[in-house]
Amino acid sequence: MRVRPASASANTERISRLQTEQPNQRSANLDTMSAMEIAAAINSEDATLAAAVKRALPQIAEAIDVIAAKLCDGGRLIYIGAGTSGRIAALDASECPPTFNTNPKTVQYVIAGGPKALGAAVEANEDSRELGERDIAKKKPTKRDVVVGIAASGRTPYTLAAVGLARKRGAATIAVVCNAGSKLGRAADIEIVAEVGPEILSGSTRMKAGTAQKMICNMLTTGAMSRLGYVYGNLMVNVHPKNEKLVARALNILMKAASVDEESAHKALKQSGKNVPVALVMLKLGVTRKEAESRLKKARGNVRQASGGD
Repeated sequence: MRVRPASASANTERISRLQTEQPNQRSANLDTMSAMEIAAAINSEDATLAAAVKRALPQIAEAIDVIAAKLCDGGRLIYIGAGTSGRIAALDASECPPTFNTNPKTVQYVIAGGPKALGAAVEANEDSRELGERDIAKKKPTKRDVVVGIAASGRTPYTLAAVGLARKRGAATIAVVCNAGSKLGRAADIEIVAEVGPEILSGSTRMKAGTAQKMICNMLTTGAMSRLGYVYGNLMVNVHPKNEKLVARALNILMKAASVDEESAHKALKQSGKNVPVALVMLKLGVTRKEAESRLKKARGNVRQASGGD
């Protein structure tokens, strides 16, 4: 039997039921407010987001452990989304190499419409299940990988299809949504729901929903990298000192983590080839660069384990 596509009116009806699409009575007169009133109204709505994300902490923690396990096994974290959700995915993935010195292939993003969608509206692509499957298939997901689908509505066809295909191919799957009981949530192994409620600008999920999604992505990658030992204490020990600011940050990290003065930190950083984890292991254990590199390799980059576990 041939399945007919849903009518526009049916789609409109389904969308209108979403919490993120409901009218926000607190901003009903947004266009008549003063600048200060608008700023205060937005700020008041944003203040509710931490509580919304807090309610999803058990699922976020579960997702962190899954991501850490996959990355430890040499797998990848692949974000996928459309529109605002895709741009948030791209931002978080792009920040991992400079923050944790990860290989760019370790954390990746897929956005409906491709890289051009980062700066131009190509939201029509989000309606295509075929494009979603095609784009994630290009990444060749396997059981070693984890795919995170992001969609405020939880019903975006592009993202839904991509997550479904990734799961069929054995990848662990996670949904980050802002409406409970969503199709995307049901399609994934782990559903993370941040119920942010109606937007200050009705239906504009780049606002509260987008902010909550970014908060969750921050937790997923920072949490996973911390579990893997890519930080030391709360120090960004894997920072790659490519400019003056980052060199200064690297020196401060070494001075704090190894309890040494600036001269000692500078000497170790130079001897390590400007590799902060190597320099830290050298300082903590009094070993050569070669020995420090060997220890880090055996510890799979876990700086605390390589430096003696203290």
